[in-house]
Amino acid sequence: MKEYSPVKEGKVREIYDVGDNLILVATDRISCFDVILHNIVTKKGTVLTQMSKFWFDFTKDIVKNHMISVDVKDMPEYFRQDKFNGNSMLCKKLTMLPVECIVRGYITGSGWKSYQENQTVCGIKLPAGLKESEKLPEPIYTPSTKAEIGDHDENISYEQSVDYLEKRFPGKGKEYATKLRDLSIALYKKCAEYALSKGIIIADTKFEFGLDENGEVVVGDEMLTPDSSRFWPLDQYEVGHGEPSYDKQFARDWLKANPHDDWTLPQDVVDKTISIYLEGYEKLTGRKL
Repeated sequence: MKEYSPVKEGKVREIYDVGDNLILVATDRISCFDVILHNIVTKKGTVLTQMSKFWFDFTKDIVKNHMISVDVKDMPEYFRQDKFNGNSMLCKKLTMLPVECIVRGYITGSGWKSYQENQTVCGIKLPAGLKESEKLPEPIYTPSTKAEIGDHDENISYEQSVDYLEKRFPGKGKEYATKLRDLSIALYKKCAEYALSKGIIIADTKFEFGLDENGEVVVGDEMLTPDSSRFWPLDQYEVGHGEPSYDKQFARDWLKANPHDDWTLPQDVVDKTISIYLEGYEKLTGRKL
């Protein structure tokens, strides 16, 4: 049996090259504030992979995606081990476009902080008088550059994203930047409307896109997972303060309250984090994991 080693390791995921395709493995690692914590959050990787699969299937009428299969039977023999079952996705190789495509439907997090200072979010002027966690009149697109591990992503305007992409793909900057913006907003709107019908608010999210073998823009990476999005329970939603969420915000909040820690969460915080991930998955998909 041929053995494989990851060709790239991210904070949470590992990428394996299997010839014509890639296998993306979502591990049970957890990162907060761009730091990989010492804890393992069991089943988290499976939630991320299966949730991406759900959304890729749900949105293929808007844009193609890179997913081929999440069944390890479709992968080389090495991946038919328990540790890869459920958390691995066989994908097409893409030339990734180096922009994180962030869509914000509600004002929260760093966006709320920025709005309080000067009524803008990533340079976009917003109406006066918005309260924390309030729904925006229309979703806004706030791209950022894709940083290497250890660096922080940098917010850029849509106009800057045109120049940024033009430098890397001469003659295509405007076309790609426009597609990324329009597809991101279309995906967000469709998925946010669906999630609302299941009792979940998608406050914001990020997408990543790449070019397939025909040069077409397709959505890649992960999609609308608790690692790349803020999910809020609709029945607890209340404007004017921060919201409880189905993601790692719970772990983040604990770390903020315990800043002198060594990046290790207590077990009860880990248990609570995975139960939040599972509850979000089951509500959105209607399936038990």
